[in-house]
Amino acid sequence: MSDLVINVEHVDKVYKLYDSNRARVADTLGLSRKKNYKEHYALKDMSFTVKKGECVGLIGTNGSGKSTILKIITGVLSPTAGEVTVNGRISALLELGAGFNQEYTGMENIYLNGTMLGYSKEEIDEKLDDILSFADIGDFVFQPVKTYSSGMFVRLAFAVAINIDPEILIVDEALSVGDVFFQAKCYKKFEEFKAAGKTILFVSHDLGAISKYCDKAVLINKGDKVAEGTPKDMIDIYKKILVGQEPALTSKVDMADGFADDSAKAAPVDEGTSWKSNYQLNPNVNEYGDGRASIVDFAIIDDNGNYTNAIMKGSTFTVKSKVHFNTDIENPIFTLTFKTLKGIDVTGTNTMYEKCDVGLCKEGSEYVATFTQKMDMQGGEYLMSISCTGFDGVDFVAYHRLYDVMNLTVVSTKNTVGFYDMNSMVSVEQVK
Repeated sequence: MSDLVINVEHVDKVYKLYDSNRARVADTLGLSRKKNYKEHYALKDMSFTVKKGECVGLIGTNGSGKSTILKIITGVLSPTAGEVTVNGRISALLELGAGFNQEYTGMENIYLNGTMLGYSKEEIDEKLDDILSFADIGDFVFQPVKTYSSGMFVRLAFAVAINIDPEILIVDEALSVGDVFFQAKCYKKFEEFKAAGKTILFVSHDLGAISKYCDKAVLINKGDKVAEGTPKDMIDIYKKILVGQEPALTSKVDMADGFADDSAKAAPVDEGTSWKSNYQLNPNVNEYGDGRASIVDFAIIDDNGNYTNAIMKGSTFTVKSKVHFNTDIENPIFTLTFKTLKGIDVTGTNTMYEKCDVGLCKEGSEYVATFTQKMDMQGGEYLMSISCTGFDGVDFVAYHRLYDVMNLTVVSTKNTVGFYDMNSMVSVEQVK
């Protein structure tokens, strides 16, 4: 079809997972006579099409394969099997920092990116005023980008991506780090692109944006395309997947998406198994403490009683942490914190703030702290930290801390300004 600009046909992406570096080297050099690795599918038999002028959203939990398929479409990754055909010049904003040299100034990076996309210096010169006006970062454009805040960086990156006159624009969740006014400007540009007959493919956990701007949505879960259709229909199915009402799909791990989520499909709570075994945990968790107490288990549970790290905004959810005490401790403090992927604290609480005195915990005993609350954080990705702390006389002591132990995906149909939604009741009436 002449109006077909992206055609994804039966694409697989398989990663080999080795038990050791020695096994990896042996396999690479062809020295191993047997299969000494496990295969994990980031994508399996993925097929969909995008037509000219369409705005298509990819939705699914973290680790489902969204970023992987975008990287294959843009040529960053090669598929293990299948074929992707692209007809048109692509401009992609996949990851914060991708395609930018941190040591170069913003101005130097504009020319670097333009050159990589096939533009001459003269052509970039013609577009420079539009890029600088859209980015609106002032004299910082003459400073090394390593000094930029994440918001400034995405302003410049998006300004370059959207003002070089691409036929296809691909964006992977990057707008989530911009402020709400910049996001509004970007979405206005989306509408201008659509009106000009250009194509947009983007990933977002903001289901409100998917519903408002997309002509269709493709729902992906653990490497499988579940369905494609109208944004409303896909969002409805997505919500069912989040609460475990869809048949379980074959388990896969998206190694290219960074912090892989092998627990996005909600699992019913089974008190006979380890809670944390239901999640893909951060292998680089920051763990420390003096050892007088140990966090032995933890979980995030949705309002349907399922283990999951994907929570619908507006719903009630629970975080549980189980602590084993290796010595007598008076009034330990159980804590819970959520922060952005950039390390900014969003919210948190503890048993001391909540005036929940635990009393004396004897050596060998185990206690479970349960935090239940409404999810009012904006849609997006967060990291969860838990700890058991306390006071030894007047000295503050960390018995055991697990910083950034696992990720949390908040799925939203309406995002507002900042990290938190005030849940305002709004009315407007004519008075004159």
